[in-house]
Amino acid sequence: MKQAGYWIAVLTVLSLGASTWAAWQPAKGPLATRWAKDVSPENAYPEYPRPQMVRREWLNLNGLWDYAIRPKEEARPQKFDGEILVPFPIESALSGVMKRVGENNRLWYRRGFELPTSWSGRRVLLHFEAVDWETTVLVNGRELGKHRGGYARFSFDITDALKPSGTQELVVSVWDPTDKSHQARGKQVTEPHSIWYTSTTGIWQTVWLEPVNREVYIKGLKIVPDVDAGEVRVAVYFSQGMPEARAIVEVHDGGRAIARAEAASNTEIRLLVPEAKLWSPDSPYLYDLTVTMMKGGEAMDEVTSYFGMRKASLGKDENGITRIFLNNKPLFMFGPLDQGFWPDGIYIAPTDEALRYDIEATKQLGFNMCRKHVKVEPDRWYYWADRLGLLVWQDMPSGDRFARSGQGEITRSKESAEQFERELTALVETHFNHPSIVMWVPFNEGWGQYDTARIVERIKALDPTRLVDCASGWNDMGVGDVHDIHSYPGPAAVPPEPNRAAVLGEFGGLGLPLRGHTWQDEKNWGYRSFEDRESLTNAYLALLQNLRPLIQSPGLSAAVYTQTTDVEIEVNGLMTYDRALIKMDAERITAANRKMYLPPPL
Repeated sequence: MKQAGYWIAVLTVLSLGASTWAAWQPAKGPLATRWAKDVSPENAYPEYPRPQMVRREWLNLNGLWDYAIRPKEEARPQKFDGEILVPFPIESALSGVMKRVGENNRLWYRRGFELPTSWSGRRVLLHFEAVDWETTVLVNGRELGKHRGGYARFSFDITDALKPSGTQELVVSVWDPTDKSHQARGKQVTEPHSIWYTSTTGIWQTVWLEPVNREVYIKGLKIVPDVDAGEVRVAVYFSQGMPEARAIVEVHDGGRAIARAEAASNTEIRLLVPEAKLWSPDSPYLYDLTVTMMKGGEAMDEVTSYFGMRKASLGKDENGITRIFLNNKPLFMFGPLDQGFWPDGIYIAPTDEALRYDIEATKQLGFNMCRKHVKVEPDRWYYWADRLGLLVWQDMPSGDRFARSGQGEITRSKESAEQFERELTALVETHFNHPSIVMWVPFNEGWGQYDTARIVERIKALDPTRLVDCASGWNDMGVGDVHDIHSYPGPAAVPPEPNRAAVLGEFGGLGLPLRGHTWQDEKNWGYRSFEDRESLTNAYLALLQNLRPLIQSPGLSAAVYTQTTDVEIEVNGLMTYDRALIKMDAERITAANRKMYLPPPL
């Protein structure tokens, strides 16, 4: 599978701004990663942002934009405060600003762009991969609409708002109440402390444009691998009905076409994958897809994609114990809690290379999975998980109030529930095609937990191909595919059930602050703290020594160690927050991690 960014024609754009790109500097933050030095306005996330549905022509709008912070009810500013580097959130050092906005203010953005002359006569789509939280978009003074939600991509057809030629103006305003409202926000808070971190306001993922056919174009793909049947099912969705148009799908294995079929829009196309190479952490094989929309013998649109032949399910092992299965075989899933925060980019890694690094490091330390904790990453993070072979348990970002351990559920307002379910639906639908994702986790530790049984049914209706963890820790409601407990430092396990596997959704949390690599010099926080690398390593190995017997009895199917990296004042990471150091003896813990997949000791 070729990396999309290597063969996409990336076009350059112009920016409205007073100063030159050479004058831009990151703000002085508490800590930075080694990738921060590679960030500049010329190369702010230049990679193609949607690797599962690729078109050759696109226009990257990342770079320097004008920004202003104004009272929430105030009209569009006539004068802006300065420049901000998109897509980094304004609270981050890499934005060049590092200011907080607050629930009483609105953040405004402005930039200019020019369209290539080759796009003339086509429709133009404006894509935002993620903006937190309530976004209003204007092109050349014309309001195109609003979007609410901090994690899902959204788009506008801007064709009718464009001028015939010259520089076009794009203005975006964002309001974000963070923890002052019911919205899904994960670990973001207004006042960071302990396990709660700096908030993100505004644009925090790539903004881009693409041209599409004026009449009709390919709007989406749904790819369903069926390991048991030896086939892949592909549904192609057009932007509007056109009975005479057909979708042609080709499957490629290493550049060689192995299957081809066609059907009308919104119709599932079945393609045989003979002697399928199954996707797994040990062998993350990906097949390529080419999808062409044809009308009267003419190709009207074409996109490329990929998929992995992978099955996630429950089953009984040789002793009749309910286990998590991958590709019809039991597999113990073991990995870290991955929160996806960065000291210089806050909610987004400095570069695509940095994004990839966390996954590579996780694999190299002997893990086969991670739990993406109450956050949704840029699509390219999942692309790297697909390519490198990391299983992912995907949390829905939490929000609203919480029910304490043993206290069941909260009652959400109608507005809160509807917004949560819109964003949950978007999460499942937009990430459906990633083979790395094997588990959905709608709730964590009672945070915003409500109507659990109904929410699990909703997820199962949207995606019957994956497992669902009804609630990770605290308030299990007896539904879903797993019974998930948390135990610090642990480990611990509950017995598997006839129809649910037993998993340890969080344990560990062993802390070690390393001076020079912490968010602050003093008063760092950990579930249990150690003073040196050796004692931390020994404590971790003791945890794993106690964990391994639980796999055999009572029959634990998965465990999640807290956590991949330190995050702000929390120092429970396998790595420091700046990713400069692995805090334990890497060789010793890697050997111990890999023992988790061996047959249990007699």
